Amino acid sequence: MAMEITQFLLSAQSPDANVRTEAETNLTRFQEQNLPSFLLSLSVELAHNEKPIESRRLAGIVLKNSLDAKDAVRKEHLVQQWMAIDISIKSQIKDLLLRTLGSVATEARHTSAQVIAKIASIEIPKKQWPELIGCLLNNMTQQDKPAGLKQATLETLGYVCEEISHEDLVQDEVNAVLTAVVQGMNLAEHSPEVRLAAARALYNALDFAQTNFENEMERNYIMKMVCETAISKEVEIRQAAFECLVSIASTYYEKLEPYMQALFELTSNAVKGDEEAAALQAIEFWSSICDEEIELQEYESTESGDSGPPHSRFIEKALSSLVPMLLETLLKQEEDQDQDDSIWNLSMAGGTCLGLVARTVGDAIVPLVMPFVEANILKPDWRCREAATYAFGSILEGPSIEKLSPLVQAGLDFLLKAMKDENNHVRDTTAWTLSRIFELLHSPAGGISVISSENIQQILGVLLESINDTPNVAEKVCGAIYYLCQGYFEAGQASSVLTPFLTNIITQLIRTADRTDGGDSKLRSSAYETLNEVVRCSYIVETSPIIEQLLPVIMNKLGQTLELQIVSSDDREKQGDLQASLCGVIQVIIQKLSSTDETRPIILRASDQIMALFLRVFACRSSTVHEEAMLAIGSLAYACGPKFENYMGEFYRYLEMGLQNFEEYQVCSITVGVVGDICRALDDKVLQFCDGIMKHLLNDLGSNELHRSVKPHIFSCFGDIALAIGEHFERYVIYAVQAMQQAAAVCAQLDANDEELMEYGNHLRRTIFEAYSGILQGFKDSKPDVMLPYASHLLQFIEVVFLDRQRDESVTKAAVAVMGDLADALGPNTKLLFRDRGFYIEFLGECLQSDDESIKETATWTQGMIGRVMVS
Repeated sequence: MAMEITQFLLSAQSPDANVRTEAETNLTRFQEQNLPSFLLSLSVELAHNEKPIESRRLAGIVLKNSLDAKDAVRKEHLVQQWMAIDISIKSQIKDLLLRTLGSVATEARHTSAQVIAKIASIEIPKKQWPELIGCLLNNMTQQDKPAGLKQATLETLGYVCEEISHEDLVQDEVNAVLTAVVQGMNLAEHSPEVRLAAARALYNALDFAQTNFENEMERNYIMKMVCETAISKEVEIRQAAFECLVSIASTYYEKLEPYMQALFELTSNAVKGDEEAAALQAIEFWSSICDEEIELQEYESTESGDSGPPHSRFIEKALSSLVPMLLETLLKQEEDQDQDDSIWNLSMAGGTCLGLVARTVGDAIVPLVMPFVEANILKPDWRCREAATYAFGSILEGPSIEKLSPLVQAGLDFLLKAMKDENNHVRDTTAWTLSRIFELLHSPAGGISVISSENIQQILGVLLESINDTPNVAEKVCGAIYYLCQGYFEAGQASSVLTPFLTNIITQLIRTADRTDGGDSKLRSSAYETLNEVVRCSYIVETSPIIEQLLPVIMNKLGQTLELQIVSSDDREKQGDLQASLCGVIQVIIQKLSSTDETRPIILRASDQIMALFLRVFACRSSTVHEEAMLAIGSLAYACGPKFENYMGEFYRYLEMGLQNFEEYQVCSITVGVVGDICRALDDKVLQFCDGIMKHLLNDLGSNELHRSVKPHIFSCFGDIALAIGEHFERYVIYAVQAMQQAAAVCAQLDANDEELMEYGNHLRRTIFEAYSGILQGFKDSKPDVMLPYASHLLQFIEVVFLDRQRDESVTKAAVAVMGDLADALGPNTKLLFRDRGFYIEFLGECLQSDDESIKETATWTQGMIGRVMVS
């Protein structure tokens, strides 16, 4: 039975907070006491043309939010609630929603379309509401139906296609949907509103059209309608049609050959003369083609034989016309685009596409772009100089080092001088281009570099002067310094060329981080990230005194943040961001100085002060700071080793808080990692804290609220704890192994077609094996028999993984390693188990043939361990 709720819905939008709160309370009470009646009442409100649009709007929003949520656990709860409602009430709600599609109010039609799709996403995969598609198609096939109803129906079909999988519909339904949608794009028959809805619906329905794209006649018809729609009078419709072409380029690349000439002309005309919204999508079409061809080339280079998907080389064939078209777009900059990195316009899209073309065709792009660079780089108009620099920077990835190196060597001087160009745009793009050069053509460890001991002083001189430029240029300069230093990472003594400049670089970066003219904190973050890279990549043999001096400077800055006056939430956020950056710098300093025995004492001497500071930071209660401070503490534990026990008394409560932080799951995940660091640092001295830690870890595994990505890390952590406390892990083993067995069962049920889920499954399986390895090694010298009852299940799990041909190499390695650990720890007790499960022979044989040396090595060791058992 529906109830009159108009007044509640209107009052819930009242400017008076008291009226609003009371109305929200009444609505919540109604929802909790009688959900079916509540949802029915909302549907009646939404469908009722005499009701105020404000109450109908809110009714639709509440209805939609009662069926769907971003959080997976909440969403599942809402689905179950809907499924439990009596079928007759659900039918009434659905009928009301379908009737609302014909409402005179556009907003009500739109909301109803969204709600129908949400219900469809629940019911259609369960083979319920079979009449929905037929009912919607009926709206399209009857001539006398109003345009508003057709527009709303097409919108609904689009949303439904977005919500469900193509496997949920039979082919006849797919054909009927596509026919209705494509015919809805017909200029002669329909209003602009209907054609726009049809084009947008087609975008969502394209995934369903595989069979139709296999049929030449049907494919020709779809392509003809999309191409005709792309030259409509209305720009929104043209944009929607080009969006369809972008999707077709990536979904049906191998079917495009017959249409490419027409598509080039269509996109070329749009790029040259259409309004920006349509022109951007026309460029995106070519970016999509590049993405497909780059992927095909990667496939060709890794797979032998020619059984892969066809590679039509569209970019190569269109190159001589495509590149000039893209170069023209670079001259269409906006006056203020250098001030805002989020701006997306023709010149940005053109440059991005040009970069993808360079990656697709390599050397062949260089002779097509360099004349444009040379013709424009010296022109008085800043747009020409900026476009020339942007073009050059865009083609640095793709062509060979041999092709690019002479051009970069010749142009480097020019670019350094251009850092003094009178125009801010030009300086901004020049700094970006320099950072690209240092990222892609500077790797002393790999034997290539445009930087030498002869020019490094000039380069750094220019960069350290330009870091004082406007904030947007300074940020790009930070990027250039970042990549310049990164090139020296693991370059050994070659990196000593940086040492004379290190103090000046660090001083300038700290000064830049302190600037107040940056508006947002972007420049400060860039400066600190660059500082981290400078420390990480420096030559520790020479630079430890400089880094030692930097530590108290950064600690002092972190201490000052604790004294900041916090008045607003904005102040709190700024304080949190700054603390996070500074904790990040301290972490890198700890890692660098603890990387050699000679410099580790520096950290040990400062550790009391560092830890005291971190504990004060934790009291600030900000999640971003918690993440960075936790990571830094993990590094400190590694550096301190057993001495870290001194800090556990005070730190333990923050560790517990981190392990219980389900809402900010990244904090929880990092804290789990820190537990591992502490175990490695303290060994059996961690035992006194293990009851509490294990309780929290097991609670985390049993929670539906905690994000699933944390759970694999917990299994790894079990292994770390077992290795640290050895035989004392016995009191936890039954609970830990039970959780591991449950997780192993979950792995077997994952959908093999869901790439993201399979990646998660591989991570989960690998960490389960790592946990078993840690536990087996922990018991090996004292109580190996504790693991005997679980050995059979473990081997069974390994066999299931062995039979899965989709498994990841890291899973293979972990599975083979744990077989070796099983044989090593339990010895002759495993002889019968291995004899009964002969799969291991084939598994080891496969691994011994692997191209991966580490898998081969692990398999050889495991073969030795099992061999020893079998002859015992």
